[in-house]
Amino acid sequence: MEKILLVEDNVPIADGIKLSLEEEGFLLELAYDFIQGKQKISQNEYDLIMLDVTIPHGDGFELCKYIKQKSDIPVIFLTAKDEESDVVLGLDMGADDYITKPFRMRELISRIHTVLRRYRQGMDNSNIVVVEDVKLDLDKARVYKKGEEVILTALEYKILSMLFTNFGKVITREQILEKIWDIAGNFVNDNTLTVYIKRIREKIEDDMANPKILKTIRGIGYRVGD
Repeated sequence: MEKILLVEDNVPIADGIKLSLEEEGFLLELAYDFIQGKQKISQNEYDLIMLDVTIPHGDGFELCKYIKQKSDIPVIFLTAKDEESDVVLGLDMGADDYITKPFRMRELISRIHTVLRRYRQGMDNSNIVVVEDVKLDLDKARVYKKGEEVILTALEYKILSMLFTNFGKVITREQILEKIWDIAGNFVNDNTLTVYIKRIREKIEDDMANPKILKTIRGIGYRVGD
């Protein structure tokens, strides 16, 4: 079930969209202003985010910029602002669609399905894994956090890519140790692995005391994702 966030200050419109999308099988959360939207985006993971442009305490364009700095979540603008300059601005920011009000609900649902399908196909074809605000590009062997490249050693990258490509699975320390060797071809011991995990976390986590990406499964190993 895809989880969608709608940031919309018009309560009747928001409630109507929520009812229709949940009947369609989506899980929809609501935020009514910029502050609520930003808080939900920072604390939760969504498959798609829909934004009104004109919202209290900020605007949808600013929120879209924040989203795209955080991760590659698809974004649809849903707004009464129909000037060509606004549409161009929204799409140039990385939005996947720009829908003007008033709109037909079936059209909105169809365009949501189209964006999600295009996004899934893109993920399948590009060898890119995104977790929180970290993106692993397997084709280029590069890692990015909030759009900025993270410099990893060859061994750090090998460990991280092993965990990212097994998203949601617990990988034991023994499994990692069996697969990795240092640059000189020497086997990496258990204590050294602990040091490498710490170094990786320092580069990709916002809070070392509460890691959200590379999680320790105590006494077993590590997992990326829930």
